[in-house]
Amino acid sequence: MSTPSASPRAGLPTVTMIGGGQLARMTHQSAIALGQCLRVLAGSAGDPAAVVSPDVVLGSHDDLDDLLRAAEGAVALTFDHEGVPLEHLRALEAHGVAVRPPSAALQYAQDKLLMRNRLAELGLPVPAFVDLAGDRAAARSALIEFGAAHDWQIVLKAVRGGYDGRGVWLIDCGQEQALEVFDAAADSSVLMAEQKVPMVRELSAMIARSPHGQGAAWPVVETIQRNGQCAVVLAPAPGLDEETAQRAQQMALRLADELGVVGNMAMELFETVDGALVVNELAMRPHNSGHWTMDGAVTSQFEQHLRAVLDYPLGATAATADVVVMANILGAENVPEMSMDERLHHLMARLPEAKVHLYGKAERPDRKVGHLNIVGRPGQPLADVRERAERAAHWMSHGVWTDGWDPHQGEN
Repeated sequence: MSTPSASPRAGLPTVTMIGGGQLARMTHQSAIALGQCLRVLAGSAGDPAAVVSPDVVLGSHDDLDDLLRAAEGAVALTFDHEGVPLEHLRALEAHGVAVRPPSAALQYAQDKLLMRNRLAELGLPVPAFVDLAGDRAAARSALIEFGAAHDWQIVLKAVRGGYDGRGVWLIDCGQEQALEVFDAAADSSVLMAEQKVPMVRELSAMIARSPHGQGAAWPVVETIQRNGQCAVVLAPAPGLDEETAQRAQQMALRLADELGVVGNMAMELFETVDGALVVNELAMRPHNSGHWTMDGAVTSQFEQHLRAVLDYPLGATAATADVVVMANILGAENVPEMSMDERLHHLMARLPEAKVHLYGKAERPDRKVGHLNIVGRPGQPLADVRERAERAAHWMSHGVWTDGWDPHQGEN
């Protein structure tokens, strides 16, 4: 599996996805329905996508030669993560590879400071921020000045890398804590600081865009974060008025058009206490906040991403129910004695409406090993659907049914 294999599907295009994780695995599932096979560049034969795809290139996304081998003969190259070095993306494009999204767009998902500056130029709402790169003494002074100006209600972030809460430090104890974090992190990461946004919840606006500019937007969803990572998604976002939802969708579609995004893009947003929307993060690939679409939308985010990078007409994005809830299945601190297969068996018996998607990953604390969706029945209250989804995910993670379920436990 070290070199691209000949396609057994005469006349059908090959798409290469860089990364062998669960996003590539689920994209491959959609490729099967389209009569295709997704080629993946995976770090090992045991990666989630590598064990299901017959067209695997083993190698590193940091190695240009491996990237070129994976791209050979493919009509498009796309990603299940944003970690490919920008200089490699530009080199691929110089070799004639159709990189989707292109390097000119993906750079803004790789670099938070670059993204903040570009969004501010476009007039899109972002938190107040300051660059802490460069000379250490000058950066410390800039941090002190910025923190004091915002009553130390700030967040420190690594400009590059970081996900699921990593590379993000919430400052809640003032200058001393901020400088401790800065001194500890600045040796290994370029940092920036942002004003902490007074928010009521986090939202995600998922869209897709094709090379010739067709765009499509799914309903805006609410994301519930715990310990810095997404735990639950409520689709559509409950209580979000139509005008605000449309504004979020239009912001995402406009930005994708301005940046030249091809494929999926998730715009993560803060809804503030006064009803405003502020852009938090961008992802230019399938995204955790879009997993609900696998069972709750006319077109899943994975099929749509393929349609977009292939420049096929995009699919309908409407939800198929009034309420859909996605809950992540996370590895527990103590792996249950009961196997995952046994837990799945019991869940199917107890909650047959739960649609489970497992990634074939070993269980480790807080590792995303799967997710499940519950699509609400007509008239079924959101609270009931959410409770069932959260109880089911807790069972799959811990092998224990919760008794005193609290929908807000552990949220941040």
